[in-house]
Amino acid sequence: MSADKPAPDDKPASAATSPAKKTPLYDVHRELGANLVDFAGYLMPLRYASETAEHRAVRTGAGLFDLSHMGEIFLNGPGAGAALDYALVGKLSPMAVGKARYTMICAPDGGVLDDLIVYRLADETFMVVANASNAVTVREALVERAAGFETVVDDRSDAYALIALQGPDAEGILARFTAAPLPDVKYYAITADEVAGVDALLARTGYTGEDGFELFVSAEDAVRLWQELAAVEGVVPAGLSARDTLRLEAGMPLYGNELTSETNPYEAGLGRVVKLDKPGDFVGKATLAAQAQTPPGRRLVGLVAHGRRAPRKGYEVVTSDGTPCGVVTSGAPSPTLGRPIALAYVDCALSTEPGAETGLAVDVRGRRERVDVVDLPFYKRS
Repeated sequence: MSADKPAPDDKPASAATSPAKKTPLYDVHRELGANLVDFAGYLMPLRYASETAEHRAVRTGAGLFDLSHMGEIFLNGPGAGAALDYALVGKLSPMAVGKARYTMICAPDGGVLDDLIVYRLADETFMVVANASNAVTVREALVERAAGFETVVDDRSDAYALIALQGPDAEGILARFTAAPLPDVKYYAITADEVAGVDALLARTGYTGEDGFELFVSAEDAVRLWQELAAVEGVVPAGLSARDTLRLEAGMPLYGNELTSETNPYEAGLGRVVKLDKPGDFVGKATLAAQAQTPPGRRLVGLVAHGRRAPRKGYEVVTSDGTPCGVVTSGAPSPTLGRPIALAYVDCALSTEPGAETGLAVDVRGRRERVDVVDLPFYKRS
């Protein structure tokens, strides 16, 4: 799912003049000298020093992220699973306790309102984690769609902080602070335990393409937990810029870029999350079923640039004769690949199979930069 951040070319408001909310870790970020920006209504660390160094720390060791701007919305009651089956495109009611699932909430016309991770915490309790910029939209839609089901929608976003420890060393580091059997917590699973003496929901999920954990704790406990983890040698605080290049290398969509209310799951190559075969109706089912049978006019592809200038969001993709045929949704220099990479929607009428000679280019400020279409993800951990 998306942990949304400003695109590299965005110009966020100054932290000094922003009316944005502060996460429980705001003072910690200031003490660390973070570049704080107004994002999705919160003052968030964009970077602490070098976003490239932060990126590489996650790829080779461990990075520590503040994701407390994300939304945590609970559904409680015997009808919670059925309500989510109706409200979302996935099949959530059969999910076992302690498991998580990536899914989406769509409008009746099939447009994506947000991509989500849903955790089942107990037989009658689910936690829906929404992107910060969409948390209110998701909450309001869930309240409306859950009406008539035996469940209560409870937005606890302000009560929670979310800290992510990501990277190949994450399990070993976290094992120092918890008795939880971490090897038994598989990918997309969650358990409740103490971490550094703090009650936490410990999920093996993330948005970086690496192994790692996301820790949901009370807002009051956030500073204590962060300081305990940050004190471990090799743990590097990482900001939203590094998180964006990490998720881009991993080919993970970002809401507002690859996913929008004007985009349906099939265009984004995520039709697999739409469970048309689940019993009963759900919001958007009829439209999504029709879209599943109709070849999309565009598709999401990965691009690797030949030159050093990075394609950015909104730049045109053009054919060899300069005809526009698509648009870049995300792009940046890849610290891991050493070349600029991008995600883009392109016309399905084009032959754009990975490895084929396409002649495609991106118009980078008036200059055509040749690109190759490649398989996604750009990076996959071994």
